[in-house]
Amino acid sequence: MSALSVRGLSAGYPARRAGEDPTTVLDGIDLEVETGAFVAVLGPSGCGKTTLLRVIAGLHPARSGQIELAGRPVVDGPRGVPPEQRRIGLVPQEAALFPHQSVAANVAFGLRSPRAGVPRPGRAQRDARVAQMLDLVGLPELGGRLPHELSGGQRQRVALARALAPGPTLVLLDEPFGALDASLRVELRTEVRQILRETGTTTVLVTHDQDEALSTADQVVVLRDGRIVQQDSPDALYAGPVDEWVARFVGDCTILPGTSDGSAVRFELGTLPAQAPAGPVEVVVRPEQVLVGAGPQGVSGVVAGREFFGHDTLYHLELATGTRLLARMSGAGSHDVGSTVSVGVAGPVQVLPIDRG
Repeated sequence: MSALSVRGLSAGYPARRAGEDPTTVLDGIDLEVETGAFVAVLGPSGCGKTTLLRVIAGLHPARSGQIELAGRPVVDGPRGVPPEQRRIGLVPQEAALFPHQSVAANVAFGLRSPRAGVPRPGRAQRDARVAQMLDLVGLPELGGRLPHELSGGQRQRVALARALAPGPTLVLLDEPFGALDASLRVELRTEVRQILRETGTTTVLVTHDQDEALSTADQVVVLRDGRIVQQDSPDALYAGPVDEWVARFVGDCTILPGTSDGSAVRFELGTLPAQAPAGPVEVVVRPEQVLVGAGPQGVSGVVAGREFFGHDTLYHLELATGTRLLARMSGAGSHDVGSTVSVGVAGPVQVLPIDRG
């Protein structure tokens, strides 16, 4: 049985002014999340991912469709079970802790609220559960502090502890790391992923950050214009985007024209084996596949730009034909801006048929 089942879900917002049409944000969403899975819903701003989270949580009504949690119907068209009865934990972007209550009181909040089919625990049970949750998120000594006395990362850990305390069927993470600086964001998302894995918690993360989705999720759902365009494991999604838009959105790439004979594709950087219908195609080339210093088999290019990131270097290359592409190499690299280099590609490459619309 799936922990979360979404079928034919549509939702939107009423017209702002007389004479205007209502806005459709979600259009026929079908989604299954297995028990214990970590699923990331990835998409650009305005694609509907936050609305999807709010409908699942019971904070926004659906227009049509159904949602079940662990086999229990919670949404049937515009009718739905109240949020507090859905057994869902929510971790928002800004933590949203009660500023006048201690850390321990914040964590205990969900334990004091009535939940469907679950008796409310007594004081001793609540205190024990709060202590367990604070220990789980690495804050066992901070129960007496107020939220303003914590760092941003600590506040997010408290928000996670509060969401997990009632033992929810599902935890929803609404871009919970977006307000943190880059290094803390990476550290905290790794810790949160480990905590959720250890507790076996079914999780849906909403994010616009491709690195975050690929590095944390078991499955990534790509949302565009209110519809799911691809759902796959992170590695399969990156290696096999369904179209050019997904290829460009999920990681860096260069799209080059090519021709397929059914078993190989010929394009500007060479000929490589590829299974694709015969005819014109688009070839997806990731920066890490581009070889700088490919020898006599390569084509001539010039280093037009260079970005050093410590662990790797990103080269901006321009071929003699005027084609521009990216190449990523480990370490500092050895090619200066303006130098002429031989450029090749290491396969396999992803080939997309031309959309003739």
